Amino acid sequence: MRFLAALATMLALAGSAAAQLPRVPLAPGVQVPSLGPVLGDVGGVIGGLADPRALADSRLLRLRDLVRTHPRDLALDPSGAPVIRDEVLAVAVSPEALTRAQAAGFRVVRSETLEGLDLAISVLAPPSGMNPTEAVRRLRKLDPAGQYDFNHLYFGAGETAGPSSQAAKPAPARRAARIGMIDTGLDPTQPALRGVAIEQRGFAPGGVKPAAHGAAVASLIAGHVGGFSGSAPGSALYIADVYGAGPRGGSAEAVVRAFAWLAQSDVQVINVSLVGPSNAALQAAVGASQRRGANVVAAVGNDGPAAPPMYPASYPGVVAVTGVDARDRVLVEAGRAAHVDFAAPGANILAADGKGGLVTVRGTSFAAPLVAGRLAQLRADLGRDAAVEALGRQARDLGAKGPDKVFGRGLIGEDLRLTARR
Repeated sequence: MRFLAALATMLALAGSAAAQLPRVPLAPGVQVPSLGPVLGDVGGVIGGLADPRALADSRLLRLRDLVRTHPRDLALDPSGAPVIRDEVLAVAVSPEALTRAQAAGFRVVRSETLEGLDLAISVLAPPSGMNPTEAVRRLRKLDPAGQYDFNHLYFGAGETAGPSSQAAKPAPARRAARIGMIDTGLDPTQPALRGVAIEQRGFAPGGVKPAAHGAAVASLIAGHVGGFSGSAPGSALYIADVYGAGPRGGSAEAVVRAFAWLAQSDVQVINVSLVGPSNAALQAAVGASQRRGANVVAAVGNDGPAAPPMYPASYPGVVAVTGVDARDRVLVEAGRAAHVDFAAPGANILAADGKGGLVTVRGTSFAAPLVAGRLAQLRADLGRDAAVEALGRQARDLGAKGPDKVFGRGLIGEDLRLTARR
């Protein structure tokens, strides 16, 4: 009966999407009402009742609705993931291959070698009337040795659940670090981030646009409100806004450019609280960042264990983070990824709401920054792999040592578990 009541509430809410949007940063770049964020919000309410298949189906509904809302800008790839309709990405392809693509009717929209990653990337527009799936297939046939992929979209993996005025016990002072974030933009003047060194740059249409998702993630790393402290207080944040404004925010191209800027900024740890499908350009950017010595920390996603593995968390070497509740149970909505390295609190924790107050947040989006901050502090003295091993020694064993290893090496940041008083 409780499930049916929750389902009825979900259907009723579908007619009032605009009122629900500010509560759920599942797709931070989307500025118009849609059914997707409503389903995501209600999914958080009935998360304990939903089975894994229902969570995965809810994800597909959200993505399909997003594309239906923006048919001129977006389309779906063969797996059902949203992509930029009129763009295809080419990674490290030869000039001769680009010439063949142009002869076949493709237009080179922009092409450059990204400083910091030494990675050549081109954006190609398909011939008129050619859909993205056909365009990628055609390019791969023209140049079997090249890397061509969709310009996929990536989304945040968390939600807010209401305001709170409770402050938390401060974390002990630790060494400052330089930490990168690939997320939304934020307002650096809000009290939660006062005194934090922040540099921002926009990589999507509209430039830097403050949003709740990025503010919450940043506060969990380096923020403070009264007695509340993040996982790496005193750290400098380099924030790459890959959403900006409009439906094309969160693209693979924007994320790749963000990685390049963070490499130039010499950050040692990069937090990515975003999820989406595997993508050739994204994989190349992650690999290039790792070769330069950076640790990439990523959320596993909130679409449940029946959903496909999400990326970049599932790439080799990426520190994949899941979320647990107050009883150290893995969140029912947490994805499994191809691997899990650590767990961290991901429910009923406090973060900045982007408007000057605190809000209760839930999701693997907000577990990842707790791990990223602690890892960044270890990087002050250790190399990339040694820092991960050292963090593993600090983790509390939560069991589950079988083939699933849903908690990875154990729990990090339990001293940052900030239970809100409602």
